[in-house]
Amino acid sequence: MNRKWIPAIAMTFGAAIGTIPAGAQDALVVTKSLNPELALECARAAIAECRKQGFQVAVAVVDRTGLPQVMLRDRFAGAHTPTTATGKAWTAVSFRTPTTELQNITKPGMPQSGLRDLPNVVMLGGGMMIEAGGSVVGGIGVSGAPGGDADDACAKAGIDAIRDKLDF
Repeated sequence: MNRKWIPAIAMTFGAAIGTIPAGAQDALVVTKSLNPELALECARAAIAECRKQGFQVAVAVVDRTGLPQVMLRDRFAGAHTPTTATGKAWTAVSFRTPTTELQNITKPGMPQSGLRDLPNVVMLGGGMMIEAGGSVVGGIGVSGAPGGDADDACAKAGIDAIRDKLDF
């Protein structure tokens, strides 16, 4: 191909894109995600609730895609808790389901039990989605309390602490 045709082809292509009907813009999706300050506030509230109950935990907050935004580990929380908390938050966001619910539907012998074998999946209570305006904007995972129900309570306290800032 002759190099002098490349600019002409590029201009023609650009003009064609510029004539796409406005309806094609509906193919784009606008999303919202937590900012780091709100993620930190959520994590701090969750760790404070666990401390109040006498638990030393780690708390992870991830964005809507499951990437970590904040990780807090109380000084006596186990070495495994940061990874587990992050895994719980990622799992909740990835499957758009709280991990306690996933734990119940993926027990051995259940049709979905194979999900437990996927990489990075943590099927233990304590992972929840953070939702605003009907959309998932992030997730929280708590690890280190003596059971998934206690981890869930701390995660819920973290979400409740920022709920008034999530309405849009």
